[in-house]
Amino acid sequence: MTSRAEKSVLQNTLIRAVKLWNILLVTYCFAIAWMFYYSSRIALPFYRKGNYVVIILFMVVYYYLTHLYGGFLLHIYRVSQLVYAQGLSIVITNGLTVVIITLLNRRIPNLIPLLMCMVIEVLVTTTWSLLAHKWYLNKYQKRDSVVIWDELEGLDALIEQNGLDARYRILRTVNAKNIDKQNMDKYLGDAEVVFLCSIHSHDRNQIIKYCVRHDISAYVIPRIGDVIMSGAERVSLMNLPMLLLGRYNPTPEYLLVKRIIDIVVSGLALIVLSPLMVVVGLIIRSDGGTAFYRQKRLTKDGQEFYVLKFRSMRMDAEKDGVARLSTGDKDDRITPIGRFIRSCRIDELPQLINILKGEMTIVGPRPERPEIAEKYMEELPEFVLRLQAKAGLTGYAQVYGKYNTTPYDKLLMDLMYIARPSLIEDLKIMFATVKILFMAESTEGIAAGQTTAMGVGTDKKIV
Repeated sequence: MTSRAEKSVLQNTLIRAVKLWNILLVTYCFAIAWMFYYSSRIALPFYRKGNYVVIILFMVVYYYLTHLYGGFLLHIYRVSQLVYAQGLSIVITNGLTVVIITLLNRRIPNLIPLLMCMVIEVLVTTTWSLLAHKWYLNKYQKRDSVVIWDELEGLDALIEQNGLDARYRILRTVNAKNIDKQNMDKYLGDAEVVFLCSIHSHDRNQIIKYCVRHDISAYVIPRIGDVIMSGAERVSLMNLPMLLLGRYNPTPEYLLVKRIIDIVVSGLALIVLSPLMVVVGLIIRSDGGTAFYRQKRLTKDGQEFYVLKFRSMRMDAEKDGVARLSTGDKDDRITPIGRFIRSCRIDELPQLINILKGEMTIVGPRPERPEIAEKYMEELPEFVLRLQAKAGLTGYAQVYGKYNTTPYDKLLMDLMYIARPSLIEDLKIMFATVKILFMAESTEGIAAGQTTAMGVGTDKKIV
C-alpha cells in the first residue's frame, strides 16, 4: 500500500469517528427523553430490549437521513449547510418518532419533552458542525488539484463559487489535447485530485488509468453516452464479457408498485393538504384572476397533457403568446402571493391531481413545455431521451440541480435516474426533495441568454 493510500485510509477512519460522535450524541439526547419519560407512558411498556430497539431505530433513521441530506459532508459543505441538513434530519426523525409513540400509546403523547429534546439535539449538531468543520479545515490542508477540460471550461470558477476552494487548491487548468502518455507526469504527477470535464473517452481513459495507478482521486463530469452506458446490463455472450444497452424498460412489478405508491401518496396528500390548498386558492383569486392554470407539457414518449398549478403570475404573463421561462425573483410577472408559493413549492401541489389521474408520477423527469423542449432540441437533439419515462413531480435533476441548471446538465441528471430505475432510488429522491423545499437557490431563475446553454459555465454544445 502506498503512503498516499495509507494516509487516505487514516483520514477516512478519523472522519468516520468524528461522524460517529454526532450520531451518538443526538441518539443519547433522544434516549434520555425516551427512557425517562415516554417508555413508561406507552400502553404496553417494553422490557429493556424493546426500549433498545426504539433507540436503535431512531439512530438508524437519523443516520440515514443525515447521510442522504449531506449532513456529514465535511469535505464539501459549509457549516450552514451542515446545520441545515442535520436540523432537517432531526425534525423528520423526531416526527416519525411521534408517529411511533402515538401508535404505541394509542393516543397523541405529550410533545413538550420531545420538543425540548429536539432543541438540545439542534444545539448539539450546531456545535458539532462548527467544531468538526473547523477541525477538518485545520487538520487537512487543501488538496492539490488539476482541472482538465476538453470543450468545457469554468469548473475552477464553479469550485470557488461553491466554497470548494477551501478544500482544493487548483494547481493548473489544462486542455486535454495537451496531455499524452509522455507528459502525464508533468501535468498530473503532483496532483491529489483531478477534475475531468466532459473529455472524450479515449483521452479520458488514459488519464483515469494514470490516476488509478498513482492513487489520484478523479472526479468525472460524464458525457451523455457515459450516463447511458451506466445503465447497461452485464452479460456473457460468445464467451466474451458484454454490456447490453436498450431503452428505458423497467419491470412490470416496478411499474405496478410505483403506480400504487403514486395513488396512495397523492391521495393522502390531497386529503391532508386540502385546507391549505383552499386558502391559497382563495388568496390567489383575490386579484380577480383564476386560482389555477393549465399548461401543456410533455410526458413519456412525447405525449402531451395539461399540468395543473396554482397561478403565480399575472393573468397576462404571456399575452404575446411567446413561451418563456421565469427569470426568478426579479421577474415582474410574478404576483406577491406567487412569489411566496413558488419559494415554498406550494404552486406545484395541484399536480397531485395529475399524479392521481396517471398523467404524472411522483418521481421522474420534470415535464417540459413543448415550445421550450423544441428550442433545447435544436442544439441538443439528445434532450428527447428524457421522454423515455413518465414525467414526475420531483426528480433527480430537481433534487441535485437547480431551476436554472442548464438543459445539458438536467439531461445528464435525468438520464442517471432513467439508467437505473428502482424503488429505493425513488424513495431516496422523495426524501431528498424535502431538503430543497426551503432552499432559495434551488428556485433561482433563468438568466438572460441561458435558455439553451449547455454544460458548466459555457454556452457551447457538449454532446
